[in-house]
Formats: sequence, C-alpha cells, structure tokens
Amino acid sequence: MSNPRYLCDMHTHTTRSDGNDSPFELIENAVQIGLYALGICDHDITPPLTLELPDGSQVETVQYALNRGLHLVPGYEFSCDTFVDDVHICGYKVDWKAPGILAEVFAAKESKSNAYRELCEILTRHGISIDWENDILHYQTSDGKEAFRTPDEVQRKHIFETIALKGYVANWSEAKILVRDTPEYNIKRRKIDPLDAIQLIHQNGGIAILAHPYLIDEEIQPQFASRSISRFDYIDRLIDAGLDGIEASYTYDKTTYKGTQTPEEIEEEVRDRYSRRVSFISGGSDYHADAKKNSSKVRFLGERGITQEAFGEIFES
Repeated sequence: MSNPRYLCDMHTHTTRSDGNDSPFELIENAVQIGLYALGICDHDITPPLTLELPDGSQVETVQYALNRGLHLVPGYEFSCDTFVDDVHICGYKVDWKAPGILAEVFAAKESKSNAYRELCEILTRHGISIDWENDILHYQTSDGKEAFRTPDEVQRKHIFETIALKGYVANWSEAKILVRDTPEYNIKRRKIDPLDAIQLIHQNGGIAILAHPYLIDEEIQPQFASRSISRFDYIDRLIDAGLDGIEASYTYDKTTYKGTQTPEEIEEEVRDRYSRRVSFISGGSDYHADAKKNSSKVRFLGERGITQEAFGEIFES
C-alpha cells in the first residue's frame, strides 16, 4: 500500500517479537510511504530505544526516526489474561527501564518458552510433528538461510508458521485457529492480569490502550467470573480499572476475528460505545511485514490507524 489510508499507524511489530521487519527496516518503510507517526508495540518486550544502522553504528531510535521525518512512539503490547484469548493492552509513554517493567519482561519470557516447548510436544503426540530444537530454535529464513533463535525469542506465531510450512494447514492463520479451537493444544501460560497491566503502565508514567477489542470472543469465561460474560462486560471491567483508550480502526478482516462485521462497522461501533468512556480512541494495522512470509492476508502500514489530529491529542499532550 504505497498511499496509506492513515498517516499515523500506532500498532506495528518488528523482529523483536513476531514481526518480519527489523526496527530499522520498519522505520525506513514507514518513511518511504510517508507516514507521519508510527507506534512500535512488540509483544512482551520493551521497545528498541537504540537502533542499529546498516553500517553497524548505534543511534537513539526516536531521534533517528524524527530526523527522517517520522514521529516514533515506543510501545509494549502486554499479552494479558491466562484464561481469555487475545486480551492485549498496549502501553505507551512508559519508563522502559523501570524495575517493574523489566520484571514483567522477564516473567513473560520465562512463561512463553516453557509453554511453547510444551505445545510442540503435545502437537507432535497428536500427529503434527513440530520439533522444538530442530524446527523452532533452528529454522530457515525466508531466503533459505539457516538461522537460530533463543527460547526467549520464540513467539507462538513461529509455531503456527512451522505448522503451515510443514503442510498441515494452508497458512499460519489457519494454524492459530487450529491451536486455539483444539482444547488439547490450548496450553495455559502465565500472563499478566489486564488490571495489573493497566496499573503497571500507570505506575510508570504511561497510558494503557486496549488493542483489537473484537478479537476477544463475544462470550468468555474469565477466571474471576462464576459464569460466562460478554465481551462488553469484560471491557467494562478494564475501563473501571482505569483503561485510558481503545483501538477502533484495526485490520479485523486479515486476522482470526470470528465475527461478521466489517472493520468499518466495528470502528463505528467502538467509537459509539466507548468514545465518551475512555480518554483516547486509537488504531493501527498490527503490521507484521507478512508479505515476507507469503501470507494470504497481508497487513499494510497505514492500512488502519488514526489521524494526525488524534495523534497529537493522545501522544503529544
């Protein structure tokens, strides 16, 4: 998408979690298509405060982007709630060196590597042969080169991509649905409670924005409730806990969203329901540079997002 629909895309990913662009590549791609602002929100890891340039030198990331004409906002996408899928809260304007933030990064890494190793073992026992060492830690890049990632660097999407690569399903999205909807594969890893995530973000000077609210199922059974509750009841609890904002403009048609509404219909509904109940309405593409993995549903930078005016109100106030 050479002409982005939105000039401010506040939800993107890099190779530091499950994206396929390095931080440098992501910034340069955003500059090339003329974005005004970009949010980097990798999963469960602090953002890249320094940037390695092609010549090997190190620069301060936000200043480098600004020198290129791009307003970069470092963020962190907290994977929340062990018992409810796709509850993600993006924290921005946070003190990234705060002890509480660093402790959560460590806890998330440890919980991920243990759970993902177990998932590979269970898949293999059920006829989907995924070897932790030889398929996940040792792997081939998109250009066929041998590469290695540490257990701490493994994301669930790496497992989904391997399932697809081995031909068990057509693509990583189908693999995610297969794992999500098969009880035996649904390994519960420790995730921060979303109320604790909101508090942690606030304690360290940041703002908390709920990502892709409609990826949360319409009916869920959270641990705190004795019966199933609606998505809306769940979000109300987050708002009562101090949630600052919510994403409205998002690429639902290119994800594992289960509903039938279009992204435009969801955006309108989110704005109608929440614009007077939270301080900020945000948005983003959830860009992962999927084209590098030959995905059938490629998300483009600037495909979803917010206006420059909204950016100023949220991130420059």
